[in-house]
Amino acid sequence: MSESDVETPAVTTSEFYYPSAAVIERARLKDWDALARYAAEDLQGFWADEASELDWYQPWDQVLDDSNPPFFRWFVGAKCNIVHNALDRHQATERRNKLALIWVGENGSVRTYSYFALNREVCQFANVLKAMGVKKGDRVTIYMPRIPEITIAMLACAKIGAIHSVVYGGFSVDALQGRIEDSESKVAITADGGWMNGKVVELKKTMDEALKRCPTIETVLVVQRTGHQVNMETGRDYWYHDLMKLPIAGSKCATEVMDADDPLYMLYTSGTTGKPKAILHVHGGYMVGIYSTLKYVFDLRDDDRWWCAADPGWVTGHSYIVYAPLIMGATSFMYEGAPTYPYPNRWWSLIEKYGINVLYTAPTAIRGLMRFGESWPHRHDLSSLRLLGSVGEPINPEAWRWYHRVIGAERCPIMDTWWQTETGMFMITPTPVMPLKPGSGTRPFFGQEVEILDEAGNPVRDDEEGYLVLTKPWPAMMRTIYKDPDRYVSQYWSKYPGKYLAGDSARRDKDGYFWIIGRVDDVIKVSGYRLGTAEIESALVSHPAVAEAAAIGLAHEIKGQAIHAFCILRQGFQPSPGLADELRAHVGQHLGPIAKPEAVNFVDKLPKTRSGKIMRRVLKARAQGLPEGDISTLEE
Repeated sequence: MSESDVETPAVTTSEFYYPSAAVIERARLKDWDALARYAAEDLQGFWADEASELDWYQPWDQVLDDSNPPFFRWFVGAKCNIVHNALDRHQATERRNKLALIWVGENGSVRTYSYFALNREVCQFANVLKAMGVKKGDRVTIYMPRIPEITIAMLACAKIGAIHSVVYGGFSVDALQGRIEDSESKVAITADGGWMNGKVVELKKTMDEALKRCPTIETVLVVQRTGHQVNMETGRDYWYHDLMKLPIAGSKCATEVMDADDPLYMLYTSGTTGKPKAILHVHGGYMVGIYSTLKYVFDLRDDDRWWCAADPGWVTGHSYIVYAPLIMGATSFMYEGAPTYPYPNRWWSLIEKYGINVLYTAPTAIRGLMRFGESWPHRHDLSSLRLLGSVGEPINPEAWRWYHRVIGAERCPIMDTWWQTETGMFMITPTPVMPLKPGSGTRPFFGQEVEILDEAGNPVRDDEEGYLVLTKPWPAMMRTIYKDPDRYVSQYWSKYPGKYLAGDSARRDKDGYFWIIGRVDDVIKVSGYRLGTAEIESALVSHPAVAEAAAIGLAHEIKGQAIHAFCILRQGFQPSPGLADELRAHVGQHLGPIAKPEAVNFVDKLPKTRSGKIMRRVLKARAQGLPEGDISTLEE
């Protein structure tokens, strides 16, 4: 696999993979073109139809209020709660006894929850939160491993109208502290730890460090997962399981009636400057968008077992582990640990054992498993699979073909989805009946229009690269950036007024298929996870040896991109391999292992514009031995 394959999978091709007669026969949606035409001609009518398949306490007066763009409002006047559709309504049907969640721990422990049992536990925990003083509109930070309680915590918050802010369990002290401070959370939910690659990830210890600088947190609720010793501060820290046994944890809890436009959650995403921004999603539109996309794209049925192998701490987990599968009444599978622990067949053995029908994962995971060859998956019967999915970053054609041939036995279409934390739902994606091209996200989802523009805002020709923009509002779109509406407008809607700037470069081929190339800004995607250069550089500069730092992403065979850092040392410090290792560890300690640079390079100066902005593009070109391009703005 060449570096260029990973970095730029978007080589347009006329190579089509057609769905089989069996796939077409089973598909809920057989005529993609007809539905696409309807949604294009009557956007509001299409989304009203989708919304009408869900339950509402009160119907909407208006499908879309676009009077104050870009602050679009969907299902205006409607009353709802996403938890009513995810749990409450199933209690009155035969689904109450159906499995909602199958969970397997890395150490082999297994827990299952029916829709009835999951609802009961969510009600109990919602009552615990209320007893702790959590009210509608309060923020709650969740910092958990991949265990059932993370799902329960999110649903319990939403049920009572609290806004959850999930922080990925791989983030370390500084990242966690910054997100707690910004959200002004009063309650935090964590665990003593989680298992990953046979080791305990010490989440409670990280939370304790972060809270030394977070005065807003009054209460910490701790799930016991690993059983190792942790500090419990009297009057602040409480064991989840102890509270769930108390009379306060009653098994009945009324679901809060929310406006469609009321906040559901905030989720932080890294940018190129300043602190990470809190993307705010709301109950009504988000609920409709994720339901509709999961229904059409993965065609989930009552007899399916669905495995979204992401982490609930990322938007993929919010939309397609927690909320959408439950709204659909599906059975979800969740696995705690790493794909290759203790052996590279762990995933394949789980698919075989639990009869998984649909697997949705990241290209990084696929490339990582490719390294171990075909013999590991071939030891297992993977015939239960009928669809595969890809998310998080562009998938290079080589990995796509391996996934299709080895895992899908050339009979499972691959739903390669492009979307963002900000969009909330799939935006460019196939459906099972569409012909596929390896590496292409195919076409926009129903009701959406995508343009590829040059710097001046003019559409580029087919097969030319440009900025990807979305031209129509969609229900699951972010409502704003929490506490910073001006930044929402300037970052996403100002470059091309009236059009949403995705921040990705892309091209469209002559067949109308879209190919995502990658970020046009300085966000680095490591294993599909967004990391902002500002956060990485800030962590480096916090080390006493570093005066200035710059971070770039370079192609990596497994991770897609890897972080390469360039540091100017303070007086009195000398470059050495030992110091480079120390700085790598320092970043990992501050931001989490995922942010650890692949390499640290010591330099005497950094390329900057005359205004002092670091030209990361130049650093990247130099690192790859490529032409530096226009350097007229470079300072002398």
